[in-house]
Amino acid sequence: MRNHIRTTALAATALLAALSLTACGGNENGNDGKTDAAAPAASSTVTPDTGKDAEDAKGTGGGKTDAPAENVSTASKGSTGGSGSGSSSSGKSGSGTTGSGSKSPVTCTGSNTKVTVTKVSRPINHLLLTATNTGSAPCYAYHAPALRFDDAQAAFPVLRDSIPQAVVTLEPGQSAYAAIGLSGEPDGQELHKGTHLSVYFTGKANQGSTGAAAELTLPAGTSWGDNGFVTYWQSEMADALTF
Repeated sequence: MRNHIRTTALAATALLAALSLTACGGNENGNDGKTDAAAPAASSTVTPDTGKDAEDAKGTGGGKTDAPAENVSTASKGSTGGSGSGSSSSGKSGSGTTGSGSKSPVTCTGSNTKVTVTKVSRPINHLLLTATNTGSAPCYAYHAPALRFDDAQAAFPVLRDSIPQAVVTLEPGQSAYAAIGLSGEPDGQELHKGTHLSVYFTGKANQGSTGAAAELTLPAGTSWGDNGFVTYWQSEMADALTF
């Protein structure tokens, strides 16, 4: 009987020990489970951070890429602009010689200009001379034209008050203007009927005429007096007709 009780007690003790070990093992497994559960949570936390870092890195990379691209583009524009400018500066240089390339300016004469004479309504008793450069190089219209009406013995008087500030330079196709006052202040002067006009050009030194003369037919009914005048060549028609 005593042995049976002791055996029973030992069995109970062994059972309790086994239960205790089972409980401890369950706790350890529970902790492992918590650890396993924590791992995904940590992984879940890392994933957004990694994504954010990647996004930030991408954004930074994009910024760095954009900046050089913009700089290159700007530099490219600068270069193109410079070229355009160079190219534009070249055009202006060419334009300075009016597309005539390296041709140097020459003196305007009857050979490289087309000269016309017309009657104007204002001022009264005035004619307008127009000389247009028909050559391929610029030409200088020096001083005033030398005029001879028909078979007059002397050249027509020049109005010195009309001297321009600078010599008139005509690019090909451009024109210079001179006004002819057919008669001066009324003083009983004799008027001459005119039918023909010779227009001579002068050189830089203003010593006589140079080159060929332009031979023109005067407008019908033209009369001129000895007190008349011709102005210096002007670059604007209005300037010539102010005298």
